[in-house]
Amino acid sequence: MELWFTEKHTDYAKFSFKVKKHLFSEKSPFQQVDILDTYEFGKVLTLDGLVMVTEKDEFIYHDMITHVAMATNPEIKKVLVIGGGDGGTVRELTRYKSIEHIDMVEIDEMVVKASREYLPITAGKLDDERVNLYFEDGIKFVEDKENVYDLIIVDSTDPIGPGEGLFTTEFYKNCYKALTENGILVNQNESPYYERDAKAMIRATKKIKKIFPIAEVYQYHMPTYPSGHWLFGFGSKKLHPIKDFNPDKWNSLGIKTKYYNTDIHVGAFALPTYVREMIEGETE
Repeated sequence: MELWFTEKHTDYAKFSFKVKKHLFSEKSPFQQVDILDTYEFGKVLTLDGLVMVTEKDEFIYHDMITHVAMATNPEIKKVLVIGGGDGGTVRELTRYKSIEHIDMVEIDEMVVKASREYLPITAGKLDDERVNLYFEDGIKFVEDKENVYDLIIVDSTDPIGPGEGLFTTEFYKNCYKALTENGILVNQNESPYYERDAKAMIRATKKIKKIFPIAEVYQYHMPTYPSGHWLFGFGSKKLHPIKDFNPDKWNSLGIKTKYYNTDIHVGAFALPTYVREMIEGETE
């Protein structure tokens, strides 16, 4: 008997792939956590039936959520990751010798446990001595922080269920307060393509633009996410991701990546016209 996994992208579009074996399936206090072994994408982590991580393309997401900010400000020393229970974002951060301290706040400990067991490709650096794991609500964690972090990465799920509060104005204001003078915020900013994702993207972008003096959006191409066209938000107190970017300095670090490079860094901010119009409020 063939086993297939299907994710519903809209009422009229679905994405399916063939499964070798269902490796893990448990319901945490927050969500349904599953890990599948698949023919095309290797091991796949899904939360509430939505694809979060696959062995085949996770490097795209984790490269772009991490290296754009790190290349903009190579002096980053203290980082907060909110979410990111699969460990891929932390893995990329640990490649920088200059980083001294990484706090990762994940609300659902089961995601980390399952990733440690079945996805060492992403979770393999969670035991780095610079990493401190907190299993609690990232929204509350950041509330009382002031001038602490050089970089905050919001590696969140969609704005439903556990991830909903990570897309609010109050949360973004608290992130701003928790950042240092040259601090940068990078947030998972949804997709511009399907209507529901696009509405969430527009709302999040407008909120960040009202709070951060420098607020930009950049894109990446993720084959296993709905439509394949996804965005990150970039908010900063002082540093612009293009004007203050020194490609030679980042290249001198010798960090070998599979997706990110200094040309992609610049090009990712060149958005399609329809996305620009959404962000500028001409269409919603």
